[in-house]
Amino acid sequence: MIALRNQPLFVVMMAITAGSMLVPVLFAARLEQWLFARTFLYHSIVLLLITALIAIAMSNRDLSNRSANRLMDILAGFVLMPFFMAMPLSFLMPQIGFFAAYFEMVSSFTTTGASVFLPNQTVPDVIHLWRALAAWMGGFLMLVVAIAIFKPVNLGGFEVYTSSKDGVLLNQTIKRAALRDRLIRYSAVIFPLYTLLTAVLALLLILSGDRMLVAVIHAMSTLSTSGISPVGGLSGSAAGYIGEVFIFGFFIYGITRHLFFVDRNESAINLVKRDKELNMALYLVVVIPAVLFFRHWLAASEVNQGNEFYQAISALWGSMFTVLSFLTTTGFESNGWAASRDWSGLGTTGLILMAVAVMGGGIATTAGGVKLLRVYALYKHGLREMQRLSYPHSVGGSGSRARNIRREGAYAAWIFFMLFLVSIAVGMLCLSLMGVDFEDSLILSISALSNTGPLLAAAGDNGITYGALSNTSKGVLCALMILGRLEALAVIAILNPNYWRK
Repeated sequence: MIALRNQPLFVVMMAITAGSMLVPVLFAARLEQWLFARTFLYHSIVLLLITALIAIAMSNRDLSNRSANRLMDILAGFVLMPFFMAMPLSFLMPQIGFFAAYFEMVSSFTTTGASVFLPNQTVPDVIHLWRALAAWMGGFLMLVVAIAIFKPVNLGGFEVYTSSKDGVLLNQTIKRAALRDRLIRYSAVIFPLYTLLTAVLALLLILSGDRMLVAVIHAMSTLSTSGISPVGGLSGSAAGYIGEVFIFGFFIYGITRHLFFVDRNESAINLVKRDKELNMALYLVVVIPAVLFFRHWLAASEVNQGNEFYQAISALWGSMFTVLSFLTTTGFESNGWAASRDWSGLGTTGLILMAVAVMGGGIATTAGGVKLLRVYALYKHGLREMQRLSYPHSVGGSGSRARNIRREGAYAAWIFFMLFLVSIAVGMLCLSLMGVDFEDSLILSISALSNTGPLLAAAGDNGITYGALSNTSKGVLCALMILGRLEALAVIAILNPNYWRK
């Protein structure tokens, strides 16, 4: 047997994908759905054979330790792994077509959660489990990649902390530590915790009233921030508000990385207290729901006077949960979100949800979007510039790290933000050329690039669905989802010849 340790990352991903197909096999066998069990088993065996042949061909090659090769492996994985994942799906549901199945698995693997299936459409439970499992694996992959590959080369949001002095130290560190060793080490650290957290949340949801499959899928969707649900969202869940409270608590893993990656020299509590991303998320979760809540009296919205207190509590909770859900790019809507809209008097809240989804969650988490650390860097830079307008000779304090964030960090964040906006504009242009109107193309581009698939149903008013799009439009969204998951700076780094020469 060829050791996967000495194989390229892409081959390892193929082997893991083949092995993960055995989970639907066991689940289908338990339900005595033998067609589904055989389908996933046969595809698993075929993919294992293909993986073994590629591994044999690559066994005598000297693998380069350059991070550019690892980034290329990740890009190839997000493009080709959904191809293998889509084969059993297209075989079991031939009516949707192979490309729609590929779109479904790209959406799942990038933790976007955009589905071609309608909420009321009958889909086998095995398919729902496979979608959620693909998203769960994609979330785990991004956790490992962020800390093992992106952090040493200052990508994925870590460029905000970069200074000119740090560059030399980082290059020396990269030379000393092999990328392959880092991937193995961090995978061994993250996977048990990632699995344990998923199991704990699933157990809490089961105790709240959900059946086992729904609880497991919602738990995997929460930790991976994919928002995939077999019952059309939390509105179809039997856990109710108690389940929402548990899910709300686990959203923190999409905001701060310090709960996964704890510094040995400092406690996790101190790191969380000083976490700028967590502080900004708390600010947004308090301010936005408060504005919606107090707008009730400004807009003189009418509610049932007999149930006003209950509606007020439901509206406040619904806005807090939904804002944090879209901030982590999960996309779950609270059962009280409709009450929150009615209470505030806003007919549509799509712009609020789109803005929150664009901000995104924390760096080195499973969340997408621009990331809160970049937003914080731009905020601190703007605040400092306004101070200089009032006091031209003032000196900015808070230490060297804060100065780096306001200067080099803000510069890098601004570049990424511009690339993000340009990507949205290009996506809108491509979708508009294919017949999608302006509003829908805007929502589709933002939902794909921020990896927030449920945003289309939450923010759109025209009733458009992913399944109604043409294959060409789906192809554009696939490219945007992969670009949003890898981030534009990483893709540019792959295309930069100088990066390959280092």
